[in-house]
Amino acid sequence: MSEQHPVSLSGSGPPEAILDPEPVGCLDALGEALALRESVQRDAVAAVAARWPRCLAAWASLGDLARDRVEAYAAYRVGYHRGLDRLRQGGWRGTGFVRWERFENRGFLRCLDGLARTAGEIGEVDEQERCELFLRQLDPTWPAVDR
Repeated sequence: MSEQHPVSLSGSGPPEAILDPEPVGCLDALGEALALRESVQRDAVAAVAARWPRCLAAWASLGDLARDRVEAYAAYRVGYHRGLDRLRQGGWRGTGFVRWERFENRGFLRCLDGLARTAGEIGEVDEQERCELFLRQLDPTWPAVDR
């Protein structure tokens, strides 16, 4: 069972959600896959996503390494939906912040950012705009400087 992170309910603003950590072992495997030569990176990252399908960083990296815009869109969309599932499992109810400054949230936000970008690239302007707005609602400081 995943470690639960409480949702902060401070009186100073909307609650802040922090995703549970990525599955044990996946970030090390992802780092190893990303360290490989470029010609084999994508397949190695795909293997990480297949082994740890809850690993949002793997889906974001797979989107980054995609062979075309449609493949990128699909990888980012999977990561985005898996991230929503993990947020809800952690107690998030659709409102409140999910900030970039929290390392645990970065895979999800990378997927949402990639989904916005690739939606625009394939002509899904409505989806692009919804995703961009959602990013700013989740983290008002978006775009993050160090992404």
